[in-house]
Amino acid sequence: MSFSHLPYLVMADRKGRIFEHPLLRMAGRSGLSVRPPQPDELIPLPSGSDLYVLPGRRPVGIHPETGKIQAVNTFRREPVTAVSVFLPPAHTGYLTAAFEKRESALALPLYAYTALGWSEEGFFAAAVRIDPDTRQDLGHFPKGNVDVLNAEALVRERPHNRLISHLARNCCKVYRCPAARNLFLNRFEAPLPTSTACNARCVGCISLQENPGVPCSQDRMDFIPTPEEVAEVALYHLNRVPDGVVSFGQGCEGEPLTNWKILEASIRLIRQGTKKGTINLNTNASIPQAIAALFDAGLTSIRVSLNSARPPLYHSYFRPVGYNFDDVVKSMEIAREKGKFISINYFVFPGVTDEEEELEAFLSLSERVQPDMIQWRNLNIDPDLYIQCLDWEPGTAMGMKNFMGAIRQRFPEMQFGYFNPSVKKGPEEGIGNREEKMVIPLKNQIP
Repeated sequence: MSFSHLPYLVMADRKGRIFEHPLLRMAGRSGLSVRPPQPDELIPLPSGSDLYVLPGRRPVGIHPETGKIQAVNTFRREPVTAVSVFLPPAHTGYLTAAFEKRESALALPLYAYTALGWSEEGFFAAAVRIDPDTRQDLGHFPKGNVDVLNAEALVRERPHNRLISHLARNCCKVYRCPAARNLFLNRFEAPLPTSTACNARCVGCISLQENPGVPCSQDRMDFIPTPEEVAEVALYHLNRVPDGVVSFGQGCEGEPLTNWKILEASIRLIRQGTKKGTINLNTNASIPQAIAALFDAGLTSIRVSLNSARPPLYHSYFRPVGYNFDDVVKSMEIAREKGKFISINYFVFPGVTDEEEELEAFLSLSERVQPDMIQWRNLNIDPDLYIQCLDWEPGTAMGMKNFMGAIRQRFPEMQFGYFNPSVKKGPEEGIGNREEKMVIPLKNQIP
């Protein structure tokens, strides 16, 4: 079988200059295996992508005629390094970058590393656009510093609110967080971080790391806002944005349920001020009684993070403290009993997520809790670090596209996406009833 139709292998020299191999074609990694991508697993490189050089890792490609997997040490007598792509929001990777790790290699930072190739038409990524929503597309943000200027103006207008200052001067200005930027552009979804602590010790936590060899992607917030500060941010957003969304649980904090009493008071204040918009909770769903109380206070929806529907894999990655996988399931069951909107924030890692055993477990879980939506998020972690942490024996991977298709076939009404949708109340029931419909249409590209 010839692989000459595939894009060329991409690599980098010592100066970080990226170029293609003249013969070898791109390969991708699925768990511990390396394979060629299928033609329908490739898309032109999305706008807003970042190309990453992977230090201490040799690029791995495929000979176009023999199909042999080959690692490249040098090119024209110069050492070369593997390259990957970090996809922009709304995209999900089908294969991670293929490389051969040198013994001296350090752990990679907490990003997702998707397979990349080059052809005459340009760069290609092994990925899919899973959500048509443009809320975080790079080209959708205005040029200049409109968001930063708006943020500073709001800080001056409301200097008493520490949360506004945090979102303006840390999240928007320093980290350029798309959610924070959208808050100050008066559109889409706004963040409501509230927690300095967490009851999980995720191996890939982006804001607090036990592993000294893995740098955090961003610093965790160092204060706990009051319900009044939280409600002020939420009301500012929901009263300005049609079908707006505000969400607890952000990258700059721990688990919001560790402060669920503050969340409960905040939600009541928000709902006293407006019935507009969606109040969402991004969470590990570790405290079922808290979930019940928050819905009773006026919470609209939850997004529950899972790396796997298999308890051993969940526990080995999340390393929960004081709760277990059964508590997570119970929280989703409570949400379903109350007729609330449930999203699963599914951390995608090709070769593990798409195993046949995982499909069986995920379908069983979905039958039980009936989620409305899956948000297919790339797991930001060094691939080797993730595999090392798991209580896992490799099984049969079907490919992410086929995995998604199997879920679509079983649950044709389930939404696929990437972002928290705006949820409208039904015609007669209150906010968050079972007749909820998403305002943003999610046209799926998965069969």
